[in-house]
Amino acid sequence: MSVYTVVEQNQLIEFLKDYEVGTLDSFEGISAGIENTNYFVNTVKDGQPQQFVLTIFEHHSFEELPYFLNIMAFMAEHNIPTAHPMPTRSNGYLKELCGKPAALVERLTGGGVENPSVVQCGVMGEQLAAFHLAGLEYDQFRANDRDLDWMQNTYQAIANHLADDEKQLIESELNFQNGIDWEHCPKGVTHADLFCDNALFDGDTLSGIIDLYYACHSSFLYDLAVMVNDWCRVHSDNPEAIQFDEHKIQTMLNAYQSKRPLTKVEQQAWPAALRLAALRFFLSRLQDKHIPREGEMTQIKDPDVFKKILMIHQAH
Repeated sequence: MSVYTVVEQNQLIEFLKDYEVGTLDSFEGISAGIENTNYFVNTVKDGQPQQFVLTIFEHHSFEELPYFLNIMAFMAEHNIPTAHPMPTRSNGYLKELCGKPAALVERLTGGGVENPSVVQCGVMGEQLAAFHLAGLEYDQFRANDRDLDWMQNTYQAIANHLADDEKQLIESELNFQNGIDWEHCPKGVTHADLFCDNALFDGDTLSGIIDLYYACHSSFLYDLAVMVNDWCRVHSDNPEAIQFDEHKIQTMLNAYQSKRPLTKVEQQAWPAALRLAALRFFLSRLQDKHIPREGEMTQIKDPDVFKKILMIHQAH
């Protein structure tokens, strides 16, 4: 959610004319996150204030974006709390802004969670299972573009920038993961990036799951591991102080399995899934650190967090 593309007021006013959202009142860039350009957009329609999030996509093409926007609408319409994209007057969800694909979505209430409670971990476990089950009826397909092949290629691209201990850690994990059989784990629509800042809460009530722009057809278990790695650890600015809260982990897993019990194969693959999820984000953060993209407001997250997480899982 960094700002890589600067939008002028007159450009945004013209853009909004294709939506039934009233007239522009104010807008501001959002600095949190790292992938796309995002703005909060406030309008007035029939005297009433309206709030939206404008996303300008920095990596995705016009051709691949309908999958994400349609799945956001699908989930919202199937009682999964997600931000529904706003249709244009031509009933599509996608437009061009500053020469790039852009979409306007409703702005949900609530805020991100920095240190989730046990109750919130349980809520997220149940909601992720509901998300997975609802997605079984979604008929569009998108392959996982952050799979093991991507991890291998990303490592090759950044290897010259890495310290020897980082290279050894990544190479050993890639070798381990290449020996795991993921084909027999149940698959379907996954969020693939359900970190604490991609869910909005009012107290212990989930108001929305956001940022579905990594959604893809992948292993449900991997999706759950991505979430556990972020929600169930003790958050700290010092990577060396990172540890996991077993109560949160069990609460999240029990809540998930109350809706979708893990298969025997999944139970056996669980330790490997935690490691795979840690490796994926270790590599993407290393890539952002060593091959950064320019942006007006950018946030590069510390790769050492997932270096430590991966080491914890390897040790166990």
